[in-house]
Amino acid sequence: MLDHFIETGTLSFPPSFVLGASTAAYQIEGGAREGGRGASIWDTFSHTPGKTEGGATGDVAADHYHHVEEDLELMASLGLDAYRFSISWPRVMPTGEDEVNPEGLAFYSNLIDGLLQRGIQPVVTLNHWDLPQALEDKYGGWRGRETAFAFEKYAEVVGAALGDRVAIWSTHNEPWNNSFSGYGSGAFAPGGTNHEDALKAAHHLNLSHGLAVQALRRTISRADAQVSVALNIFRVEAETPADADAARRFDAVANRVFTGPMLRGVYDQDLFEDTKLFTDWGFVLPGDLEIAHQPLDLIGVNYYEVMHIRQAPGFVPGTEELGGSAFPGSEQVEFVRRGELERTGMDWGIEPRGLEDHLVALSEEYPHLPIMVMENGAAFPDEVTEVDGVRTVIDLDRTAYLVSHAAAVHRALARGANVVGYIVWSLLDNFEWAAGYGPRFGIIHVDYDTLERTPKVSASWVRELCDSRAVPELAVGALAPTQQQ
Repeated sequence: MLDHFIETGTLSFPPSFVLGASTAAYQIEGGAREGGRGASIWDTFSHTPGKTEGGATGDVAADHYHHVEEDLELMASLGLDAYRFSISWPRVMPTGEDEVNPEGLAFYSNLIDGLLQRGIQPVVTLNHWDLPQALEDKYGGWRGRETAFAFEKYAEVVGAALGDRVAIWSTHNEPWNNSFSGYGSGAFAPGGTNHEDALKAAHHLNLSHGLAVQALRRTISRADAQVSVALNIFRVEAETPADADAARRFDAVANRVFTGPMLRGVYDQDLFEDTKLFTDWGFVLPGDLEIAHQPLDLIGVNYYEVMHIRQAPGFVPGTEELGGSAFPGSEQVEFVRRGELERTGMDWGIEPRGLEDHLVALSEEYPHLPIMVMENGAAFPDEVTEVDGVRTVIDLDRTAYLVSHAAAVHRALARGANVVGYIVWSLLDNFEWAAGYGPRFGIIHVDYDTLERTPKVSASWVRELCDSRAVPELAVGALAPTQQQ
């Protein structure tokens, strides 16, 4: 039906290269008060007036909880090698610790069985931001050291129940957003606005990562299972040589605050120096860094755009905010909006070259760690239409984005990057956190009124990618005039 939009590609991936699509529990599942699930911080946050666009919540989302079989069939029709999804901690352990909900575990067990029956490998994330509200109330969430040990117990429970079948495990997804967006700027749940709290949360996420890796190693039984973490390691580029220190400052608090402990077992001294106005780091206890630094089988990298950095003009030392901005010291850093770049519906600059360079640089920095691109995709306005009498969405912008970024991954491989997989974000349109239901990232359209699923042209592209194991191209005649450049 839509083959005239897609041409078979010539850039081939190795047979072992993993191709797939991804989602997250709170963004798609719905069933927020069903099956014994407890409340998460995102339930509380999204139900607080003014926190999300249009007051949107994840109560129903894409209702994956009731559409699992349909969604599995859609995945099978795309020929995915892998499906990356997250487990809802409050669905499995409603209060975050102690009590285990068998119905919640059964939901994920059945999902995993359905994937394996269709030849799709499960890639599981333990924490994609939906912390149980009970832990926020009891310990202050990730501000509290106790939450890290609750996470260890959760990892043990899930590892023991599902660890015979899961191919790849990730402890956390984008802990930067969990900590700095959740506890520093207040943009994400739970809505905290204190930089010391954000740094505490970052450290406790690092600690919990190490504890969870140890717990998974103790409990999983699948012999070839791999353990990882999915980080949004930012591609940071200074605008001019004079902006190098601003780029260094951002890199420290955006990237190295996690890669240091997790991948090298240290916090760099410049991070301590840059943040001394906000904390003395007394929450880092002896032995914590050794726990955080656990051997990993691979690292997940999420990529959306390059961060172009320059020194903020007119900054006066001593005027730093104690909270409510994006990150500690953000007053000294300015993000440059490159006017020459095409942009996504989220106003993110489109730079596939950045992904290529990023993968090469990360492979050089961590040569022992295979890299999997665990998220890459774009939001654009969508419109359901009919082609040959069949509903679809002709999302040529999104498809062109995927073509260019998959090709960038291939170029990185050719340059020696140790990249082992590319997973598209996202399988379904979903609840886009504080932005609500406006942005659509899915390769499958979801009508939020009827919950009808409609594959887009980008889904046809993914199917061709998985079938041919080569980067499909958009047929030139199908491109919109603005794309024929």
